[in-house]
Amino acid sequence: MNTFERTLRPAPAARGRLFGLVAASILERALDGLEAGALEVRLPDGSLRHFGSGETVSLEIRSERFFRRVATRGSTGLGESYTAGEWEVEDLPAFMALLFRNARAARERHPRLARFLNARPRPNTRQGLLRSRRHIDYHYDLGNDLFRLMLDETMTYSCAVFEQAGEPLETAQLRKLRRVCDKLELGPDDHVLEIGCGWGSFALVAAGEYGAQVTGLTLSSEQAELARSRIATAGLSDRATILEEDYREHRGTYTKIASIEMLEAIGERQFPAFFAACDRFLEPGGVACVQTILVPDDRYERYRRSADWIERYVFPGCLIPSLGALTKATASASELSIRSLDEVGEHYAATLRSWRLRFWDAIDDVRALGYDERFVRTWDFYLAACEAAFATRWLRDAQLVLTR
Repeated sequence: MNTFERTLRPAPAARGRLFGLVAASILERALDGLEAGALEVRLPDGSLRHFGSGETVSLEIRSERFFRRVATRGSTGLGESYTAGEWEVEDLPAFMALLFRNARAARERHPRLARFLNARPRPNTRQGLLRSRRHIDYHYDLGNDLFRLMLDETMTYSCAVFEQAGEPLETAQLRKLRRVCDKLELGPDDHVLEIGCGWGSFALVAAGEYGAQVTGLTLSSEQAELARSRIATAGLSDRATILEEDYREHRGTYTKIASIEMLEAIGERQFPAFFAACDRFLEPGGVACVQTILVPDDRYERYRRSADWIERYVFPGCLIPSLGALTKATASASELSIRSLDEVGEHYAATLRSWRLRFWDAIDDVRALGYDERFVRTWDFYLAACEAAFATRWLRDAQLVLTR
């Protein structure tokens, strides 16, 4: 476990019974008019409330602190309250999907509440080199043993591409990696730079199956150690090199660039720096393939201004881009342009569902590694909420091919 702050914020202080009644009434008004599903809510006093119609999700609110958190902190408070054990639900992804499907209509019904929740500024500071390393350490250096329990044998921590239901995750991840290689038209004459190389899965495919020379960059010492070990075991040390280095400090030229779901981690202010670096690295005629999670453009301005539970408790410093934001950053900082876009987000819900099932199947081993109940509930909420976000297309994921 690293030493970056993981403390859960306490619930807002109680302000008498009136505040509790007002907070509960805000919840009821927000749920009034629920569509595309039904919610049965058991309140702390044991009474039941029903909202919507159709397939029902059952929610049990165990503490009135739930109302104070949600009323003052919105979705961030919802996640904090789950981590604190203040509510339970029988099907967490289904509950979150119901909320995502109704989020737009709820904002339209309660514009003043929406404006209040949006007024909380996002701490979107520029990420210097030291801050970037601390942010990566917070998430990716939790320990290779933890990620081995959750991920498949390829150790790939990004959206897979499935061809049929029930397909092994490893097969779907290898398909995704090969798609990136094919989009780059990789061959033995290529030297490809991977920005954000993870535990080496792309390097193993690009070097082992396509014969390319690979240089991978990561800021995670845990990732670098395991990636080098896996490359050596595969007998590819002469074709793949892993460097613990920030892309902003790296120097070199390459025929191809790959970056798979790294862009979300750098923060909005670094988007132009990222594409300027890609432009600098690429030789004439070079090609880059960037896979990234995307926020739909119509929600981006609101999202980028708002506090975010995942940023605070899972990925500090992150900000998911929109396609429009990336297009603008690319044009302003480089001579690159988007040649093609391939949407793969439809596969992310199944990917996250697999990770969450593997996490819970190995929960005794997770706890044996020293992760406490608060951590378990944080990661359960993270995986379930993300599954629901992609299942409802609240979030997207795309592979972008860029050339000059």
